[in-house]
Amino acid sequence: MVTAATLTPDARTRQATVNARWRFGLVLGGGGMRGLAHVGALRALEERGWDPAEIVGTSMGALLGAAWAAGFALRDLEATALSLTRRDIFSIAHRDMALQRMRARGLYRSDPLDALISGLIGDVTFRDLPRRLIVASVDINSGMQVYWGLPGLQDVRVADAVFASCALPGFFAPRDIGGRHFVDGALVDNLPVRLAASRAVDGVIAVDVGASSVLRADTQEAGFAAVYARASEIVFQQAMESHLRSWSRPPMLLIQPRVEQVPIFSFKHTRELIDEGRRATAAALEVAGEAVRTAEGGIFPRRLVRIGVIRERCIGCGACISNAPAGTFRMDQFGKAVGPDGPSEWSPIDGGFIRHCPTYAITAHPIPGEAGAATGGASTGTGRVPA
Repeated sequence: MVTAATLTPDARTRQATVNARWRFGLVLGGGGMRGLAHVGALRALEERGWDPAEIVGTSMGALLGAAWAAGFALRDLEATALSLTRRDIFSIAHRDMALQRMRARGLYRSDPLDALISGLIGDVTFRDLPRRLIVASVDINSGMQVYWGLPGLQDVRVADAVFASCALPGFFAPRDIGGRHFVDGALVDNLPVRLAASRAVDGVIAVDVGASSVLRADTQEAGFAAVYARASEIVFQQAMESHLRSWSRPPMLLIQPRVEQVPIFSFKHTRELIDEGRRATAAALEVAGEAVRTAEGGIFPRRLVRIGVIRERCIGCGACISNAPAGTFRMDQFGKAVGPDGPSEWSPIDGGFIRHCPTYAITAHPIPGEAGAATGGASTGTGRVPA
């Protein structure tokens, strides 16, 4: 297999020239510390000459995308990520909690996160950036989604917009920008691909590190912060899947690094996260880069999978029929669910219905050596298999 590492300098230049003809928006989603996988994703893109026309970021995706847009070298960004400790971001606001109790604006102090953001981005506005950047946030009072960096919204400090995008309500105080108060853009859209698609591009590359579908153990025993963070994950993921379910165009390469096993506030897996972001992005570009660049629409990469039902576990509740696309399942004469007869073509967004089976009776397995059609159009798949 030919990779970026094995290409000669001339070949890399030619590849970058081809990639430059395809204008794409790069979307970096939120996911707490799992968002450090974006560092590896950016490195994989840079190594292969995939240079975005614009970066759209939410939460940790906004922070890392802004640092890159401000000119921070990826090797330095990686070194900074590897050196991060909990105290660099999360320091409990003991004084506010003691004096204001339930009226405290946030569980954590703002100044450590402010210092980190300023150190990466500096004191610049969106107009000053060498790369085009959009940062998603939400007005906590009106519920309005605001995208800093769009025309008319370019004269604010990037650091303030990024802080707002990282300010998960309850954890950090909302950020005052122009007399209005803004929080995490994930409240409305954790992966703002629709905004990126509206920006005169040929396609979208999106990196999703939300990973709420994983089964977690004993969340209820881990305290308020863990329960609230887990609840937020679920809400964000459901909203994202709803947004993408009807996606048709432009073509999108949806990259989902396998980071679901990492807790949202963990600082013990940084090397693993960066490496997985790089691996997943390189693999997606290798498998579907050409397909997405030549397609008219749809979500990539595609693959063929076989859906089954473990009859011993099926209780006949019908949840699969109500949650899956029409015609995917049927009930037999014994009241058991039956899956499709043949293989199904899936994109990364398909298959959310699997996790809603109360007895985990639904299975989905990729068909070895088989890839989905590299054509445009909306996905017709009915499930999701990890990359």
